[in-house]
Amino acid sequence: METILIVDDEKNYLVVLEALLGPEGYEIITADNARNALRLARESDVDLIITDMKMPGMNGMELLEECQKIKPELPVIMMTAFGTIEMAVEAMKNNAYDYITKPFQNEQLKLTVKKALENYRLIKENRFLSEALSDRFKFGNIIGKSKPMLKVYDLIRKVAQSKASVLITGPSGTGKELIAKAIHYNSPRKDRQFVSINCGALTETLLESELFGHEKGAFTGAVAMKKGRFELADNGTLFLDEVGDMPLSLQIKLLRVLQEMEFERVGGTKTIKVDVRILSASNRNIKEDIAKDVFREDLFYRLNVMDIEVPPLNERVDDIPLLVKHFIEKYSDGKDKDNIELAPEAWKALYSYSWPGNVRELENVIERAIVLNSGEKITLDDLPEELTGEKAELDVDGFIPLNISLPKALEQIEEKLIRRALAQCNNVQSHAANMLGIKKNLIQHKMKKYDIVA
Repeated sequence: METILIVDDEKNYLVVLEALLGPEGYEIITADNARNALRLARESDVDLIITDMKMPGMNGMELLEECQKIKPELPVIMMTAFGTIEMAVEAMKNNAYDYITKPFQNEQLKLTVKKALENYRLIKENRFLSEALSDRFKFGNIIGKSKPMLKVYDLIRKVAQSKASVLITGPSGTGKELIAKAIHYNSPRKDRQFVSINCGALTETLLESELFGHEKGAFTGAVAMKKGRFELADNGTLFLDEVGDMPLSLQIKLLRVLQEMEFERVGGTKTIKVDVRILSASNRNIKEDIAKDVFREDLFYRLNVMDIEVPPLNERVDDIPLLVKHFIEKYSDGKDKDNIELAPEAWKALYSYSWPGNVRELENVIERAIVLNSGEKITLDDLPEELTGEKAELDVDGFIPLNISLPKALEQIEEKLIRRALAQCNNVQSHAANMLGIKKNLIQHKMKKYDIVA
């Protein structure tokens, strides 16, 4: 719902304009002087200002100039009973959207308002697209070509074109928000807003306000109306990160909104309808939470129409070289990134580590190594102690199922080692064979066996 701020020292005009524009589906807030209007423009999510030109104290032209400083793209329509060509020219020079005289024609005013809001909507969408173009979350922004990640890409392609809610699960640090953005930017809603909120980072009261917005005076500190994430994501995508941490009492309200796609702001009575696609993520086992009565089963099935499980880094170790290369390029500012390499013992440390913090931890390790490294080769000295200490024995129980046969288990290990060696050697088969201590024709035979394309 778009919000219009009407400013006039004659209160009867405030009443008339609210009665005229309110039924058109706009939310109307009013101010009887420019000072109050300026405060509302700063504090509220306003989409258009209609202001009188002549007012005591700060006049309409001064209000326009101040609004240009804080929200230069916000459209302002000037109105006055003392219209002259000079006033109109001055207003337009100061980037007013339009200029109307009192008394105005109702239909003409409605049309002017509609065009101003449409123009502002396009400006916001273009700005959003310009910002997004520099960081498009296509599959290329998700690093990895291991089998588990190829399955994730396939699921993204399938779910992106639908309107279905998607629940993304996986341990912390695996890149669940990247997956959510990839779904959004490959969907029909890609030109609309992607809005996210961390449900575990806010108190229940603040989370409700952030999700649904609040009216002025709804609670202590609510000095102005504020739109919530559902409103901001209208016609786009809302990403509920760590949704498993949402308080049970708020889950009930969320379920109603997901069912009806309508809600009221905190402290408000007006029903607001939206069209929002819901993506959510959690590092918790929500089914266990359902059994413990800390998560609603009906909400789970509403969120989990489709599900994507993001693998932890220790299940996709053959992606480590690609990730390392990406993070070197990202953090080697001022250094020759093409010449930064890892010593063999450093690679061994990366592969031997269990990565409890997943990709996020690997990123921190590489950033730290680049900061500490003074040469062109990253060594053990550049890695944190937890990676360079004495390594534990191979955790067979941790990654091989108990019911698997020995030949099958050996095949899985062999395939992982070959994929990892090829990734580290940039798919140069002779180099990978040397790393594994086998001949080139044997690695080629194994690649055919495991359907590995290099």
